[in-house]
Amino acid sequence: MTLHDPNRPPDAQDLYAAMRESVRALLAPQTHLVGITSGGAWLAARLHADLGLAGECARISSVLHRDDFGQRGLAGKGQTHLPFAMDGADVLLIDDVLYTGRTIRAILNELYDFGRPARVRLAVLADRGGRELPIQADYAATRLALPASQSLALTQDEDGRFRFSLEARR
Repeated sequence: MTLHDPNRPPDAQDLYAAMRESVRALLAPQTHLVGITSGGAWLAARLHADLGLAGECARISSVLHRDDFGQRGLAGKGQTHLPFAMDGADVLLIDDVLYTGRTIRAILNELYDFGRPARVRLAVLADRGGRELPIQADYAATRLALPASQSLALTQDEDGRFRFSLEARR
């Protein structure tokens, strides 16, 4: 885990390399990677391929369990695809940025709609602080403090490279 200058975005490719090695250490033979749409799903798909994991890569959407669903509606964020039985599963959630914890709360609700996992852990590329709920990552490649007026956005280029940008929050 590294600390970064909040005035410039961290190098997402370098953070991904660190995350890949740390996630490798978190995996057991029965662990399922589950990427949170959209940035976490990109990361999980690449981790799944780079680590040579068998089976399909899983993804999960928070859209139906968000506490701001009335305002956001079905924002085309992709659908949940869990190609394994959830009951008794060892799940490692992958996300790009951890901020308030509200998305993770919604994701946990979505997971439990599919069954009762034995264990759920969380690995993120960046933890920007500012939690509103008592949720923390088991692994964060970096931690940085940003003002509430800024957001950290992950993009993936056509060649698969990850980039972070700092944006004004809407």
